[in-house]
Amino acid sequence: MTSQMTPLLGIIGAGRLGTAVARQALRAGYSVQLANSRGPASLALPLSVLLPGAKAAELTELARTSDLIVLALPLHAYRSMSPELLAGKVVIDAMNYWSPTEGRIEEFVGSHSSSEYLQTYFSKSRLVKTLNHIAYHELEEDALPADAVNRRGLALAGDDLSAKQLVSQLINELGFEAVDLGPLARGVLFEPDTPLFNTRLSAAQIRTLTATTPS
Repeated sequence: MTSQMTPLLGIIGAGRLGTAVARQALRAGYSVQLANSRGPASLALPLSVLLPGAKAAELTELARTSDLIVLALPLHAYRSMSPELLAGKVVIDAMNYWSPTEGRIEEFVGSHSSSEYLQTYFSKSRLVKTLNHIAYHELEEDALPADAVNRRGLALAGDDLSAKQLVSQLINELGFEAVDLGPLARGVLFEPDTPLFNTRLSAAQIRTLTATTPS
């Protein structure tokens, strides 16, 4: 990490989810930079008003310098990024495939998790799926300190244990209890049209709902 005190969080996508994650991360003491497809000049004014303390960055600079990167953009936009861009990085996939809004995207049709395909595309990255099953405004509304009773749980899935530990720390510092559901394939359990999607559940409730599903 850049620093034990101020890890640098990079967020690709400056829409509602990206800015909500950024706000919570800033409150938690992270340094935050955001990038979009239009370049940092398009973000300078909005960030100065809505996210004072966050930095607008070029995509390549964000990818090079961030300790942890969040993908918070429309799913189809992954194609605009070279797989090499995020090589060696821990990447949070906060995106969803939902055909009514995205249209039919052939590589995401089927019973597999959309994150499994993205891991094959970003093959040199360590992908963790999370932050995709909570509404952006609830990241601020539902956040609670670590010792709170019935703190809301957030599920995550990934194939790299150390990457999941880093992401679990972020989730905790954002105000939620991380629930590791296992390998990336189990990301299907909290995608759209599942019982976990956009549902306020404690960590214990998430574990109960997924306990009978094979790993």
